[in-house]
Amino acid sequence: MEEEEEEEEEEGMVMVDVLGYLREMDVGVRAVQMACSLCQKLQSSSTLFSSSKDDNSPVTVADWSVQATVSWILSESFGIQNVAIVAEEDIDALSKPNASGLLEAVVKTVNECLSEAPRFGLTAPNKILLASDVLEAISRCNSTGGPTGRFWTLDPVDGTLGFVRGDQYAVALALIEDGEVVVGVLGCPNYPMRKEWLNYHHRYHRIISKLTSQSSESWNKGCVIYARKGGQAWMQPLITENKKLEWPNSARPVRVSTIDDPALATFCEPVEKSNSSHSFSAGLAYSVGVRNQPLRVYSMAKYAAIARGDAEIFMKFARAGYKEKIWDHAAGVIIIQEAGGVVTDARGNPLDFSNGIYIEGLDRGIIACAGSNLHSKIIQAVDASWNSSSL
Repeated sequence: MEEEEEEEEEEGMVMVDVLGYLREMDVGVRAVQMACSLCQKLQSSSTLFSSSKDDNSPVTVADWSVQATVSWILSESFGIQNVAIVAEEDIDALSKPNASGLLEAVVKTVNECLSEAPRFGLTAPNKILLASDVLEAISRCNSTGGPTGRFWTLDPVDGTLGFVRGDQYAVALALIEDGEVVVGVLGCPNYPMRKEWLNYHHRYHRIISKLTSQSSESWNKGCVIYARKGGQAWMQPLITENKKLEWPNSARPVRVSTIDDPALATFCEPVEKSNSSHSFSAGLAYSVGVRNQPLRVYSMAKYAAIARGDAEIFMKFARAGYKEKIWDHAAGVIIIQEAGGVVTDARGNPLDFSNGIYIEGLDRGIIACAGSNLHSKIIQAVDASWNSSSL
């Protein structure tokens, strides 16, 4: 009898834990919807490029503004004492004496965005945030992660170069508990609902779409894809200007492609060669029978492509010395998994999010596939050809 009671208690705890992620997912989706709205407004304005990091990658008003906005929303929703966030940006550049204009633009953008919180089902601040409040919200995202406890990861604008160029980018938010990703939300403002448009630069698509007749109910581009542990992956459209987010906001489930024939599969990879070896990926793809041209996409929109069934394979093999950061993958991993796909390193091991801001122990690269058959073939091809690579 005691054993039965213990089993029932354990099952109840599991059920509570799984259902408990519903609120986190709900707030996460609303926060990302707000962040995407912020990014769209900035992308259509002239307030884009602002500075460069030490690695020469761009950082924009959007990066800092999204980080401050999401940080504030999570802290207000769950209590500042209960929220730890690992995020990409810091306040060093904003704190310099000659950065007053940049900081002013960020503060203005954050306040404008948060004033619209009720439109997204969230609470707005009861007063205007000062520069000190915004800097504090950004700098609160200073968690270093780890194997125990609960923390969020945030990449405020993943694929900043794509954002600056008017192409693909993503707002990526994930919740990690005891080293395991339990909630993932990806906002992809420029993601086209027609698969073939992924092959074209967003600005080209924007021009062509203006020449095409659209029905008033058409959903042409932009989505938020999300998942929680033990649930399934879902997708909903972005909230357009002056509209309110009313749950479930026309959400529909997404599933990975059923294609397991390499000859019919599409593989995607990063646009920039500095982040991944195009030649090695191309050789692997050809060796397993992939004949379609690679789909090169900025940001974690690649994970969205796999989850939606628009591509079947994502491969990334970084150069020696490059270390993958958890905020670049956490949200995408759980979304693909809950959509029925597989994500591992090149040895077939799960990605480890329990060792701080980096994915430590990563074996050679990252492989995401729509199904286990394709995944196994890629793993075998890596083993067969790795020693002859220059990575």
